Formats: sequence, structure tokens, C-alpha cells
Amino acid sequence: MNQTNYINNDYLNIDELLSEEHKLIRDSVRQWVNKNLDPIIEEHYEKATFPKHILKGLSEIGAFGACIPAKYGGGGLDYISYGIIMQELERCDSGIRSTASVQSSLVMFPIHEFGNEEQKQKFLPKLAKADLIGAFGLTEPNHGSNPSGMESNFVEKGDYVILNGAKMWISNSPICDIAIVWAKNEENRIKGLIVEKGMEGFSTPETHGKLSLRASSTGELVFDNVKIPKKNILEKSNGLSSPLACLDSARFGIAWGTVGCALDCYNTALKYSLERIQFKKPIASFQLQQKKLAEMITEITKAQLLALRVGQLKNKNQASSAQISMAKRNNVEIAIKIAREARQVLGGMGITSEYPIMRHMMNLESVITYEGTHDIHLLITGKDITGISAF
Repeated sequence: MNQTNYINNDYLNIDELLSEEHKLIRDSVRQWVNKNLDPIIEEHYEKATFPKHILKGLSEIGAFGACIPAKYGGGGLDYISYGIIMQELERCDSGIRSTASVQSSLVMFPIHEFGNEEQKQKFLPKLAKADLIGAFGLTEPNHGSNPSGMESNFVEKGDYVILNGAKMWISNSPICDIAIVWAKNEENRIKGLIVEKGMEGFSTPETHGKLSLRASSTGELVFDNVKIPKKNILEKSNGLSSPLACLDSARFGIAWGTVGCALDCYNTALKYSLERIQFKKPIASFQLQQKKLAEMITEITKAQLLALRVGQLKNKNQASSAQISMAKRNNVEIAIKIAREARQVLGGMGITSEYPIMRHMMNLESVITYEGTHDIHLLITGKDITGISAF
């Protein structure tokens, strides 16, 4: 196989399994990323700032609501298309993919899935156009891997409900116009609510001091007797299964996105190894470097096939939560290992911002934890194959 095929990252000709539309979407998103994100991402990462000016552009390339029906402003695309978009965004930076993933899978998806027609018409077109930015509130200070223990709650008061509680580690929080918040009602049942910016008692303090996902906006959602109209309740939401359905969608996006991350690290390492001369020859000619590179492309190829197959199942509405968990866990794991190996190929240069590898490594330390920790996903698989819950 020639070097061009390696650089194209398609060792098993997986492109033959994609439609022409899939490839067109990939090419257009990649071009947009190369032009608009690649030149600015390192500066924003170092300064720990989110490039808000890209939001409209993300909307224009279909990154917000790719699978939402066109009548609500979405792309009306299939799940493989959504995965490809996430892959190309995360090829640049996990934080940028997080922004799009939250907007699509954790904000637009629950409104479409659990909202009524009025809510869909009111919010989805504006979210698709980036006229509104959303956040998703499930994780709490005292309840991470145990969301059923959440303390956020609301009580009825006439035509309103009164919401109290707090959510943390919330992507898009400081910039959000609305938040999909999960809280318990007076019957201790978990429901979804649409909380809007400007509602008295609702605040979104930013989280500082992050050493990962520095180019994304992260914060808290705090509710102090927030008065919310009952018409903002997602009435079709019912119990913990509702937010977990949202997480399935987001985890699927991560399974694809982290492949993009791995590809960028692999490409960087391969190119460097062919150009870096030591002992009068490229370091790519040494066995241990070839071992690293060969293992990288092998794991990437397996991850590509896993993501694609889960996408095919999702398109037929046949993908189980456990299958999505397997894809998320595996693909994050191979990405973080590839990032570490690629960093070693580059030697000392690998820790500098001249190359993206160290930034990917730092970002992936968050990705391996959020949307279900690495260990929890392993236990989800364990429960699925044994029928016994270990958590």
C-alpha cells in the first residue's frame, strides 16, 4: 500500500461503505475546519477562550441538529452523517466537537424526542441556526456516575414550577440561552425542563482552571427558586431513561469524534517520522517507530469499522445503549493511547503547541471521563453480557 493511502487513513477502503453524500459532507466539513478552525485553535486553547464567532459557521455546515427533520431547521441526515461531522470537528479539537455535540444530541434531541409541537417550533429552528445556544444539565456536584441520586427538584405553583438545585461540568453553560435541565418532581420522578436565560434565580458561572477542553466553554447551572412556566416542561420525558437516551446520542458522536482525534495524531506522527532524520535516515525506518505507526493505523481501522457499524444500526433504530457504550469506550481508549504513542514519536517536539498531539492528549483526559466514565462503560458491557449489574 502506498503512502498516499496511509495519509488518507483508509487502510481497508472503508470509503466504499459510505455514500457519495457522506463523502461530500466529510469533505465540506473538513474544508471548513481547515480554513476556520485550524489556524486559531491553538491560540484559543492556550488562552482558555472559546471562539464564539464560529457558532454561525458550525450551524452553516450542519453541525447543529444534523439528524433533526428539516421542517424544524435540522439537516434531516442519517446518523452516519452526524458521526462524520463529529469526526471532522474532533480531528481539530474535542472542545469544538463538544460544543456541537451538546447542541445536537443533548439539547435539540430531547426537545425533538420529548417536547410537544409548540416547543419544537419555538426552539429547534433557532438552535439549528445558532440563534440560541443550549446546555444540558444532568451531572451534579454530589452525583456524577449516579445521576438517579440527583438533588435538583421542582414543585408546582399554579401555572409554574419552582426549580432548585445545581448542575456542574456543563459544556456551553456560560454562553447558553437555554438549558435542558433534569430534575425530580414532587413524586420523585425525573423530568426534563427548558430553562431560559434571564429567568430570575438562574445563573451560569464559568469553570476556570481547566487543563483540558480549554477551547470550550464550561460552567455550572445554578437554580435558586427559578420560576418556570409549566409549558416549558418536556411532558414526554419520564424517568432516568429520558436523559440517558440523550447520552446515547452524544456517546455515539464521541465514538466517531475520537476517531478524528486519533487520525490527527497518527497523521502528525507519520509525517514527522518520514521527515525527521536521525543517524542519517528518517526515524520511520526504525523498527520501533514502525511498530508504533502500524499499531496506530490498525486500531484506527478497527475503531472506524466499529463506529460505522453502530451508525448502521442507529439508522435502523437497532443500536442498543450497550453497543453504543462499547463504541464510546473503545474508541476513546484507542485515541488516548495513540495520542500518547504519537507524542513519543515526536520526542520533545511532541509537547509543544507547534503540534496538536499534546492538546489532544489533554482533551481526551476529559472525553474518557464525560458522558459516562471509562469504567462505567465497561460495567455497562459487563451487565449486558452477564445480566448482572455491578454498579
